Amino acid sequence: MLTQFLFTLLLLNVGITKIHAAEDFYKLLGISRSATQKEIKKAYRSKSLEFHPDKNKSEGAAEKFAEIAYAYEVLTDEEKKGIYDRHGEEGLKQHEQRQGQGGGHGGFDDIFSHFGFNFGGPGGGRQQREQSTPSVNIPLRVSLKQLYLGDTIEVEYVRQTLCVNWQECMKANQECQGPGVKVRMQQIAPGFVQQVQQRDERCVARGKMWSSNCRVCPDGQTQSEKIDLTIDLQKGMYPGEPITFEGVADEKPGMNPGDLNFIVTQESHEHYHRDGDHLYVTMEIPLVDALTGFKHEFEHLDGHKFVVNVDGVTECDHVMRVSGKGMPRRGGRGGYGDLFITFDVDFPETLTVEQRNGIRKVLGGSGSSDEL
Repeated sequence: MLTQFLFTLLLLNVGITKIHAAEDFYKLLGISRSATQKEIKKAYRSKSLEFHPDKNKSEGAAEKFAEIAYAYEVLTDEEKKGIYDRHGEEGLKQHEQRQGQGGGHGGFDDIFSHFGFNFGGPGGGRQQREQSTPSVNIPLRVSLKQLYLGDTIEVEYVRQTLCVNWQECMKANQECQGPGVKVRMQQIAPGFVQQVQQRDERCVARGKMWSSNCRVCPDGQTQSEKIDLTIDLQKGMYPGEPITFEGVADEKPGMNPGDLNFIVTQESHEHYHRDGDHLYVTMEIPLVDALTGFKHEFEHLDGHKFVVNVDGVTECDHVMRVSGKGMPRRGGRGGYGDLFITFDVDFPETLTVEQRNGIRKVLGGSGSSDEL
């Protein structure tokens, strides 16, 4: 009998729930969803003067003035604006109720929670983590020189943003429990009901469903928007490191936009090879330099030149370390890594008799060896 009583309460709760949709705040101020704070303030001043009760005595002017003031209050508050953009006025009201009362009550989870039932896991459905659209990863191909010097890169990105009047395409549906989630009660036996959860992309938020073929959003829930982004490529960044723009991925009703990540992808260099903060280069030297010593001028990634002096004999594949000639160090450590030079000795393919005799004379040796 308790189950039947709870089911009756559930039906009553569904029946008395009403969704009130006021005029879109952006439409109210006559601005687009991408309007800047400066544009919002300018529109507010214009609209508030037009409908100010002291100047406009027409019927409904005072109410309109109050709506304009509330719209301005929401759109100039970063947190409230974000909630409104994602969930509309109803979501904003729920947010304000939770702040003022320490939490609201509504929907399937709340009515059953009074009787000790919990369908939403720990904490119930009210504390369900807000969903986000998928984050986007884009490879950012940069040269080793750009990573050495740092760079500022301007890019254009096309994303999907909510239709300006998307809230007008919402209709009440208490079976919707969140974006893409529909829950309905199914009687499995006399006196017994079962909660069934299924996927339904028409559900865009708790208690709200998208109306198909909506007149104010003929292209659907979203529309394409091109945005300009400035990427700050810092000195010494590593391949695979992300540069993140939070909340810039596609928008979707009832969900937070995901992040846009540019993944640093290092292009190969003609001479230098990188490993962490260090640089590596291979230099071919003739045999005479390997035997007598030499000096060589290198050109670094940023174009500055430096000279390396080598005294004495250089063995083949010998590695020389040059301090401070690597990549800029990351993580606030400062300074630079090191440069490692591998010497590849170029032996001549043939020698004349005179050259062989000259080498023997200088280095010694008879030209014959005893068998072991």
